[in-house]
Amino acid sequence: MDIRAMLMGLAFAAMWSSAFTSARIIVTAAPPLMALSLRFLLSGIIAIAIARAMGQSWRLTRGQWRATIIFGLCQNALYLGLNFVAMQTIEASLAAIIASTMPLIVALANWLVFREKLPALGIAGLVAGIGGVVLIMGARLSAGVDVWGVALCILGAASLAAATLTVRTANARGNVLMVVGLQMLVGAAALALPAALFETPVFEPSWTLLIAFLYTVLVPGVLATLVWFLLVERIGAVKAATFHFLNPFLGVLIAAALLGEALGWADFVGVAVIAAGILAVQLARVQRA
Repeated sequence: MDIRAMLMGLAFAAMWSSAFTSARIIVTAAPPLMALSLRFLLSGIIAIAIARAMGQSWRLTRGQWRATIIFGLCQNALYLGLNFVAMQTIEASLAAIIASTMPLIVALANWLVFREKLPALGIAGLVAGIGGVVLIMGARLSAGVDVWGVALCILGAASLAAATLTVRTANARGNVLMVVGLQMLVGAAALALPAALFETPVFEPSWTLLIAFLYTVLVPGVLATLVWFLLVERIGAVKAATFHFLNPFLGVLIAAALLGEALGWADFVGVAVIAAGILAVQLARVQRA
């Protein structure tokens, strides 16, 4: 892995982790599904406009369309939609911790369902990661965390894991930004109906809300997704996924720094154990690959 790939991975992890803090700011002042649908619409339009200016085509292959629709529904509509709704009642740090377990869910499913061989290091990482989640959940549940919000985040992580297992790669070389933009539009369309049916367009305008929304549109929305696709093309999905071990740390630190969310000893220990587990699983998969 070269220096450029390292920097891309670190940038992706930071941008991905920061999305939970900006989302938490948004959902405390605006309807979550409406805000997210609008975010996807704007992000998609921006990405497609830039892609067209770069000469990219929206005439995708059948495999690219399949990946675009699956990720648009599972990653954008389900994963992020469920997280946005959940963060009305749970903290951004907890949502980030749960979402960070996605690589563990994928590795566990590959091992148990698809019979993928996992070295001892990977098995130890799975056990450690699950142990870290149990430690954090036990402490948070005893403190009275909203169980429904936690359940929505878990369903979101499972949806993203299912998409990852269904489509191992979008194979979008040379057409990356167009695929990113179209995925965003799929997510916007999928969320528009439930947003119209179940939400009231009432929000509390402020500069904080505007900045958080614009940041979410441009950085996690367009830039982070683009960097992820480019990183996967550069070093492969397995090696790129190794950077997910940074997400529990960064998600918790950013939420604590910007939102003032309190952290207990179980959070620090659990995050460290989850991160170590994710790293062990991904290193085992890299060695196997």
